[in-house]
Amino acid sequence: ERSAIAMEANAFPSDTYAVQSHLRHRGQDPAGQLKVIAPRPGEVLLRTGDILQWIEQYGKSVAVLLLPGVNYYTGQLFDLEAIARAARRQGCVVGYDLAHAAGNAVLELHDWDVDFAVWCSYKYLNSGPGAIAGCFVHQRHGTDSALPRLAGWWGNDPDTRFLMHLNEQFIPRSGADGWQVSNPPILAMTPLRTSLAIFDEAGMDRLRAKSVALTGYLEYLLGQLPGGQVEILTPPDPSERGCQLSLRIAEESQAVFDRITAAGVLCDYRHPDVIRVAPVPLYNTFHEVWQFAEILKHQLGAAQ
Repeated sequence: ERSAIAMEANAFPSDTYAVQSHLRHRGQDPAGQLKVIAPRPGEVLLRTGDILQWIEQYGKSVAVLLLPGVNYYTGQLFDLEAIARAARRQGCVVGYDLAHAAGNAVLELHDWDVDFAVWCSYKYLNSGPGAIAGCFVHQRHGTDSALPRLAGWWGNDPDTRFLMHLNEQFIPRSGADGWQVSNPPILAMTPLRTSLAIFDEAGMDRLRAKSVALTGYLEYLLGQLPGGQVEILTPPDPSERGCQLSLRIAEESQAVFDRITAAGVLCDYRHPDVIRVAPVPLYNTFHEVWQFAEILKHQLGAAQ
């Protein structure tokens, strides 16, 4: 009765591929067992009320609800607490992909009753592509040694780990550590350790406060541009976004992106017509935001 996995429509490709392949591995057909929660026709954002209504209606058939913290394309920050509580009331296991949320938003996964979460560290956590990823497992699962899992040597109880082949049975260590399958890559962890120390020093609450102000300033400056040239897909409510604004460019979007890149702006392009801009509070300044707005205004003028 509970064999489906639910995701958002237009999820990040890695998530979609992982779920499709997992379902096939379990003998399920993704065409029937992968359920998607889509925005309303003509809209790009998922309304929280619509997500909660979908869970209320279909949650009893869902084994796992897998959603992002922040949608990679629109920059929408989801109400993770409300969604988790609604899904768990329906008996779903709740998992979040926090690749665009870790280091970008305040997260209280344990208190929100989230079952598990995963994230990369190369975006807002500053460790670079190929660096180590992270996972969260709720305490109620972390102490359940009988829970089926893919077992690996490094997830074993450290008191018996080095008995090696003398261990006839896998005995997972307590907590999320029990899901590790191999020893961590030390060189890849070095930049992350340095970055996390800076986060501890600055404080996530203070970084979030600056992020709201910095992104709000960018939104204000973009609002001064001539009408019709730029549409902001990201929600205007600061509680529904991180530091990313996704800008839909009306004309020559690729050419505009190429020109602002040549002018020294570091952002990225998502087909067919969206430029993602992220003023990161840890290292971007208000003056840099102003500079970006001036560069964009000049290059939009060049496109006319």
